[in-house]
Amino acid sequence: MKKIRNDELEPAILDWPVYMQRAIDLAGNSINTSPNPRVGCVLVSDSKIVGEGWHIAAGEAHAEVMALVQAGARAKSSVAFVSLEPCSHIGRTGPCSDALIEANVAIVVIASIDPNPAVAGQGVDKLLAAGIEVVQLIDFDLAARGLNPGYFKRREEGRPYVRCKLAMSLDGRTALVNGESKWISGPQSRSDVQRLRAASSAVLTGIETVLADDPSLNVRLEELKLDPEELALNQLPLSRQPLRVILDSQFRTPETAKILEAPGEVKIFGVEALDSAKTPTANVEYRQFEARGKRVNLHSMLESLASDFACTEVLVEAGATLSTAFIEAGLVDELILYIAPKLLGSDARSLLNITGIQSMSDCLNFEITDLRQIDSDIRVTLKPV
Repeated sequence: MKKIRNDELEPAILDWPVYMQRAIDLAGNSINTSPNPRVGCVLVSDSKIVGEGWHIAAGEAHAEVMALVQAGARAKSSVAFVSLEPCSHIGRTGPCSDALIEANVAIVVIASIDPNPAVAGQGVDKLLAAGIEVVQLIDFDLAARGLNPGYFKRREEGRPYVRCKLAMSLDGRTALVNGESKWISGPQSRSDVQRLRAASSAVLTGIETVLADDPSLNVRLEELKLDPEELALNQLPLSRQPLRVILDSQFRTPETAKILEAPGEVKIFGVEALDSAKTPTANVEYRQFEARGKRVNLHSMLESLASDFACTEVLVEAGATLSTAFIEAGLVDELILYIAPKLLGSDARSLLNITGIQSMSDCLNFEITDLRQIDSDIRVTLKPV
């Protein structure tokens, strides 16, 4: 397989980056393909796009197959631009590498190698063995990985990609001293959170949030506010609720909690011995975990979400204590702050409970990766440095 940078492309193929960018853009059409990766494919013949496709949801046709169906006979001798190495194994659908071979495409151009051990270069090898030229545009590798941070995280590190979402006032407060927090952020920000949930394999919270706020933590289409085209493209993935996870060391979650009543599966993880009264239901499972101190071991819990439930992206929506625990454990890959133009006062509740910082060298440092205004609020996306 050839690996080429954009500045090394010969004049006859200078348009290749345009088609690869199109494949990456198509991959982003789907809000959630978990546990599969988001993938886009573009077929080009005589400098014209003859087929396009993207993976809509797990169990559905892969991007390459969708593009081949659209192209029909025009796929023969075409160049296929795929944002991720075509799969070579039989899962819920057939191998995409076989489909490309059967269609007699001439060249397959990829952005990134699939980290799945069932693929991991085998798709490329199968294509090469069939006489198909394979090229990786290495300048697109980072963008392709960015489409699927959780997929790569799970395959390479054995745990999901963790986003921690918090809403705060200008003075860094999340609730009044009496606990009132509805609503700090505005309706547009709350709609944006619905999108974060929809993109996640699991939404995780703690027992204190359940007892204090009684949230549902489900995806509500009426609040998601997608435009008609995006809604039409995502009907299938949006019909599947993300897994909801409660960290509840002593299994105190009330049976009347809203989070248990909303559609979708709920997992309640604790460390105490399970009470016989805590019987699982059709959508609720209780599980005892090893403890770290008196709390659920976050590392082993995340590993379980990845291995037992195939979770790739987890959204933490919790209070200061649990959010702090994730951050201090080095388990937050992305911190998302919604900042409202309000002042709650010095006696209001703090964003986090981080202690022990004695000098500036002890600070936890983050890099701002995105900053945008959402109506009257500001959303800041950060990654730990």
